[in-house]
Amino acid sequence: MNWGATVRTIVLCAVLIFLHYTLRPLLAWRASADFLIIALLLASVRVRPGVAALFGFVLGLASDSLALGAFGAGALAMTLIGFSWSRLKAVFFADHVLLNGFFLFLGKWAYEIVMNLVERRMHGVELVMQILVWSSLSAAVTAVAGVIALMLLRPVLETRAA
Repeated sequence: MNWGATVRTIVLCAVLIFLHYTLRPLLAWRASADFLIIALLLASVRVRPGVAALFGFVLGLASDSLALGAFGAGALAMTLIGFSWSRLKAVFFADHVLLNGFFLFLGKWAYEIVMNLVERRMHGVELVMQILVWSSLSAAVTAVAGVIALMLLRPVLETRAA
């Protein structure tokens, strides 16, 4: 990755992190878009697995610092997702909108599953309902928001030939 692409990725991630802490609380939906996951997945496909895991860990700690529940659950989930998605780029690296949306859906859903299992707040039917209904709905909203962000920011993300 060249310096221009690195700067563009850093700015894009900073904008998405800003949106996560400003726009998301204003919406206050039960199934809201997770801009941290979008930033993590967009950065993970552009960097090496170790850097993606470190970025996921830092984002997870940032999100855990505001949570009163299980501290470290978000860091664990985002580290695993960042590393996994960076490894997956070798297999599936296509600039197709539907494929990106599918990966955003899977990333957010995997995050929600790990968070719900590690937090251990819910059990039984409540846990199954959370994972199958609310987590998948939140993943769908995140995927739609991520696809819209990708479509709007496509000119910024494109690498230009010099």
